[in-house]
Amino acid sequence: MNQAFEHYKASLRGKDVTVIGLGVSNRPLVRLLTDAGAYVTACDQNEHIDRAEWDALGVTLWLGEAYLDGLSGDIVFRTPGLRPDHPALLKAKAGGSRVTGEMEEFFTLCPCPIIGVTGSDGKTTTTTLIAEMLRAGGHTVHLGGNIGTPLLSKAGGMEPKDCAVVELSSFQLMDMAHSPQTAVITNITPNHLDWHRDMEEYIEAKRNILNWQDEDGLAVLNGDNPATEKLRGKGRTVYFGGSRIVDGIIDGFLPLDMIKLRGYYQVENVLAALSAVRDTVSEDAIRQVAASFSGVPHRNEHVATVDGVDYYNNSIGSSPARTAATLRAHGGPVLLIAGGRDKNIPFDGLAALFPAHVKRLYLIGEAADAIERAAADVPGAPPTERCDGLEDAVTRARHAAKPGDTVLLSPACTAFDAYKNFEERGKHFVEIVTSFT
Repeated sequence: MNQAFEHYKASLRGKDVTVIGLGVSNRPLVRLLTDAGAYVTACDQNEHIDRAEWDALGVTLWLGEAYLDGLSGDIVFRTPGLRPDHPALLKAKAGGSRVTGEMEEFFTLCPCPIIGVTGSDGKTTTTTLIAEMLRAGGHTVHLGGNIGTPLLSKAGGMEPKDCAVVELSSFQLMDMAHSPQTAVITNITPNHLDWHRDMEEYIEAKRNILNWQDEDGLAVLNGDNPATEKLRGKGRTVYFGGSRIVDGIIDGFLPLDMIKLRGYYQVENVLAALSAVRDTVSEDAIRQVAASFSGVPHRNEHVATVDGVDYYNNSIGSSPARTAATLRAHGGPVLLIAGGRDKNIPFDGLAALFPAHVKRLYLIGEAADAIERAAADVPGAPPTERCDGLEDAVTRARHAAKPGDTVLLSPACTAFDAYKNFEERGKHFVEIVTSFT
């Protein structure tokens, strides 16, 4: 039994606790708090949340546009999407509230070693690879964090010999005062500049994963990425990159042609993962996972082959850099579906790849104008079509595609102009494509 977790639950009894956001990650948190005897207030901008479930738990709801008015409590749990310097949070702190987050509390209470992964691209794949390699090596693994599974409510059942593998976003890291024993940064490229004030703040948030390590910590950093090659952990630092590939073999034991994932950026993810677990599991376990792991949904996921045309779902490609990496992975020209809500990141660098990597461009969403303008400035840019949503784009691409072609959804933008998240957008794409079969 995790005694620290039991003491934590006991300390919550009778406390006034406010939870901001009733999304997937906070629902188990609310139940944990109510089970522990806390008086819980849940705040959410969505005024249409079904109250019945929460009324049954005795939770007070504060919904709608004014959901942050009068924010208070002994403890306030910040949702990652709300900036830590939001005036409502600062006012709550000034009034005596302790502002924290689900992952912050987990780091305090987790009884086992934590491997944390962040980065602009590849963090979910890398996090999952690490977990799979540890499992192949015989370890009990708890996988969660920004990857979609909250872990705080599960901390009571964890053992010191287990391993926790967590994905961490810049939103979570920005005000965290803890670091994992092993910290991985896959890369840092422009991203989320619609949320962060500037690139410097974004980099600093990512770098915070290293700031609380001690001399026993391990930092795993991308030696080929300009932003991460300059960083160093407080303990041991290991860099991964092309220098560790000699004659087509990584570290002398993993042939590149054994890796099932497609594209060099996926090789980087494998490099990051094996660097994090090299001291913990055998080379055989690493090879086994590298040879069998086929990827995570929405990440250059092969959906189907219809009439000789391959359809790939890369809905996670919500930045120009991610889409650029995916285009390079495919090599030959694809029929690209892109667009959505931009992150205030220029599309010029991505557009420069269009002549060599895109056969035809289908644009959707709010950023269609900006992408079209960037493409128009590139000599030899592919023909472009403006589409009325994703279904229209997929249908047009299907009619234009010939056997041997690839239709790729890789939007270079977020989904928030039309969908709740990139997963919903990716699922819609899969539904459209599978309706053809």
